[in-house]
Amino acid sequence: MTRTGSGVQSGVSTGAYIACPECDLLQQEVNLPPRGVALCQRCKSELYHHTPHGLDRTLALGICGLILYLLANFFPLLGLELNGTDNSSTLYGAVLALYHEDLLPLAVLVFFTTIFVPGLELLCYLYLLLPLRFDRLAPGFNIVFRLLQAMHPWGMIEVLMLGVLVAVVKLSAVATVTPGIALWSAAGLMVVFSAIAQSFNPRDVWALVEARR
Repeated sequence: MTRTGSGVQSGVSTGAYIACPECDLLQQEVNLPPRGVALCQRCKSELYHHTPHGLDRTLALGICGLILYLLANFFPLLGLELNGTDNSSTLYGAVLALYHEDLLPLAVLVFFTTIFVPGLELLCYLYLLLPLRFDRLAPGFNIVFRLLQAMHPWGMIEVLMLGVLVAVVKLSAVATVTPGIALWSAAGLMVVFSAIAQSFNPRDVWALVEARR
């Protein structure tokens, strides 16, 4: 990855200024090469970076993630065979099971972090980026963008996968465990969210919004 210090002498200035988030040094922005990173002249902290076609990749990943999300929520997560009896459950069914076992706080937490937040996050990406791809700005853009930023830390698909992995290891000692479509979809969804985190650059979003105004 190309790295460059920020400032007039480090590249072609854009005429805008940016304050370092670490030391508050005010310095001029410069145009970056593909995958370039602008560093603070004083403390060498990252100011911003360039992500080629990042928003297009994020939109494509968001559509893929929505498909995987639907599969993860409407198909069985695990299948169990014990003493000739087959049982299976969806992710939503697991939440209901926790509720019926009088574990309401845990049921709410699982629902919020593994069903509600990931779904809302994907919808926010699509709501923001799909109209922007066609040179339009979605109504309430600023509010939805802030909601997306606030919700992001609460998505915990990877924690779900870790818990399911532990459960599979434990249950395999007493029953035959068959991974369902939802489990593989949730694993794919975890990869998609990781890829979105790498490709989504909020700075590119606002630059595109300003260009459309």
